[in-house]
Amino acid sequence: MDVMAKTSTTTQGLRAAIERSGYYPALVAEAVESALGGEPIRSYLVHQETTFDQNEVRRHVTVLVLTGNRFIVSHTDEQAADSTSPTPYATTSTESVKLDRISSVVVSRVVANPEQYQPGTLPREVVLTIGWGAVSRIDLEPAACGDPNCEADHGYTGSSTADDLSLRVSEAGDGPDTVRQALAFAQAISEATADVAR
Repeated sequence: MDVMAKTSTTTQGLRAAIERSGYYPALVAEAVESALGGEPIRSYLVHQETTFDQNEVRRHVTVLVLTGNRFIVSHTDEQAADSTSPTPYATTSTESVKLDRISSVVVSRVVANPEQYQPGTLPREVVLTIGWGAVSRIDLEPAACGDPNCEADHGYTGSSTADDLSLRVSEAGDGPDTVRQALAFAQAISEATADVAR
């Protein structure tokens, strides 16, 4: 298959995945396509999640797209009518990150019965975490010494963690195809960032 045919198939696959999510597909597709600017797609992942906020059900969709040069993240949320809007509304945002800015790709897999694991078995869930330095979380706590009677101020100790994107998919909640797509996307972005580092 030549590059143009593959690109066309990948673009159609992305649009079909956005349509399948059923979550404002015209709005989501337009935002993603605008961010892409016609650049060929290497891999993608569409993930919809539903959350419960007090008495309301809210939906959120995340679209991740990998191109030859960039990683594109799109988030769309729906909001109930409030003091700023008399009708329900949706907010969509896209971020474009150059591949050389990605500092970490973490893939956590949860497997059942690990003693019986066979290579190629689908994990029960996958958590994909990607960091590029836009958002960091700092966890601090008071420092202490080994003396339980010490009352001196030892300052603080803590850690800083990149927290740009963390996405969890599970076979039970999202289906096996979404878990497979998450693993494929994780592999593609890991390979792309390794290529940039060379």
